[in-house]
Amino acid sequence: MIKQILKKALQTLGRNLVSPADFKDETNLLALGALLSKQQFSMQSSQLNDYEFRIFSQFGDDGIIQYLIKNIAIKNDIFIEFGVENFLESNTRFLMMNNNWSGFVMDGSAEAMQSLVNQAWYWKFNLTQKAVFIDKDNINELLSETGFSNIGLLHIDLDGNDYHIFNALDLSKLSPAIIIAEYNSVFGSERLITVPYQKDFYRTNAHYSNLFAGASLPALNYVAQAKGYALVGCNLAGNNAYFIKRELLTEKVKEVSLASAFRESKFRESRNPDFTFSYLSGAERLALIKGMEVLNVVTQQLEKL
Repeated sequence: MIKQILKKALQTLGRNLVSPADFKDETNLLALGALLSKQQFSMQSSQLNDYEFRIFSQFGDDGIIQYLIKNIAIKNDIFIEFGVENFLESNTRFLMMNNNWSGFVMDGSAEAMQSLVNQAWYWKFNLTQKAVFIDKDNINELLSETGFSNIGLLHIDLDGNDYHIFNALDLSKLSPAIIIAEYNSVFGSERLITVPYQKDFYRTNAHYSNLFAGASLPALNYVAQAKGYALVGCNLAGNNAYFIKRELLTEKVKEVSLASAFRESKFRESRNPDFTFSYLSGAERLALIKGMEVLNVVTQQLEKL
């Protein structure tokens, strides 16, 4: 069995992703992830996407995170991730189980958080959770309650008010080395825009297609730069952007231009009015929500998509 896992790992380099369906149990999946992580030490590429692999992340983010923690200074092996649903498919689960990081996760669903607590492995790790709907008025208090400081990684994934929460964050104590922020590539690579703030924002209510949510990459980069963070790349799937505290940049983890980092998403998550998949792609997606009002984060004025 170990030989089979090793053979699979050696075939899985760089941007090739691994599906959990390829393995019968979690133990083998974690073993493969550990092999893929160690394999990164022998790779010479300067392209962040070449290090992608998937164990528990939705796309190739597990591999990107493993590469980053090897190549920048991390003071405390602690993560915070919010918008995790039940955490089973998340960007920090492999970091916790492979690297034994401690963490705090939040989601608006009490049922999802209880499902996490009920996992057979929950007791093995220093992981705490809270069921709470996050808004820009409560986020800093919630994070202050953790007592964390100088953490390794913060991941923002809300499918809605991402820019507004990011902008409201007081990072003076938390001071994450790595920030992952989800962007909406449907909004394009040029306009600095976000959905207008609504405390109880829910993307299905905002537009039945589920395409009207979050912020553009330029908008997130704008607030990241203001907080002292540099864009180092995005995942190939085109939904997560990676920012590093500027003083932690290295020869192996460098700032990149927004144009070179941007990836247009190809996943087809759009919905019909009856909530069935419509499978729109490319420009069809923007056309469906054209005319919706967005906020320009520089002028603070509403504009039309």
